[in-house]
Amino acid sequence: MRNETSILYKIAIPIIIGIGVILWMFINEYQPGTWDLITFDALTVSGIILAWIFMLGRDFGLAWRFRGITDKQLSWRQAIKVTFLCEFTSAITPSTVGGSALGMIFLNKEGIDLGKGTALMLTTIFLDELLFVLLCPLIIAIVPTDILFQNFELWGMEMKWIFWIAYSAIAIWTAILFIGIFIKPNNVKNLLISTFKLKWLKRWQNKIASIGENIVTTSTEIKKRSFKWWANAFAATLLSWTSRFMVVNALLLAFAPLTNQLLILCRQVLLWLILSVCPTPGGSGLSEELFTNYYRDLIFSGSMDIASIAIILALFWRIITYYVYLVIGIFLIPSFLKASNENKKQ
Repeated sequence: MRNETSILYKIAIPIIIGIGVILWMFINEYQPGTWDLITFDALTVSGIILAWIFMLGRDFGLAWRFRGITDKQLSWRQAIKVTFLCEFTSAITPSTVGGSALGMIFLNKEGIDLGKGTALMLTTIFLDELLFVLLCPLIIAIVPTDILFQNFELWGMEMKWIFWIAYSAIAIWTAILFIGIFIKPNNVKNLLISTFKLKWLKRWQNKIASIGENIVTTSTEIKKRSFKWWANAFAATLLSWTSRFMVVNALLLAFAPLTNQLLILCRQVLLWLILSVCPTPGGSGLSEELFTNYYRDLIFSGSMDIASIAIILALFWRIITYYVYLVIGIFLIPSFLKASNENKKQ
């Protein structure tokens, strides 16, 4: 009962934050009557449907990755279940923690050894971060930075500086994972433990020690994997993230069809990179504000108020990419907790 109450409390926090920000935007920026001007014609409906299809593509990519990295020990049903549980965890924990924090437990409940599950989840983190490390320089190279960042500011800081800070943090973390997994796992473990003995970092020492042990375990497990195994895992990662990014392409196609689709896609990569280091549960609050303001200059809505359309788009975007996982999790978590409690009694 205590676990279920705790879960409900954690669900309530991001919902309150996210809806609170949306309401604040509606009160301050929404122009009454904008919704009445929207025509749900074939293009609009098709765009909304396409957005949901892209989100299904994302879930398929994640389930495919879980199937692949476990050498098909998981059935498709089990892989989809683990995917939704991880996404639910991501939705109720800070983005810096993510759904992978409990992923090894979800895998273990589906019959995967806990040590192996830990190694596999750390591998998925590495693949996710590596994708951003590779994609971002490519985007910077092909899209002029003045168009990409558009002098957008958040908390008084230019978007480009926020991006570079977030990118640097992820690049460093990816490098640590790479060296730890493939080259010197014990050296990385010892370096992490030594670093977090410093007075102002000591509070995270136990967590870092656990990460260090996980890196060593992962190295032992992963070094045996073939190029085909890695190629399959990376392809699934690419499919999953690309599908997630293109949800916004579909929504802007529905509500603002004249928008530059390539620029929408590139900005989504940058936006998700920044959200990956967000301290709020599931990026609540920051996601809505970032989306509404970062995409506003790309919206051409004719007679409709651009700020109001941006708010409506942000709401659709969060429903499809975030709130739906909270709802799914509400149905999945009780059975997961029940199974866990039964196992403890045995």
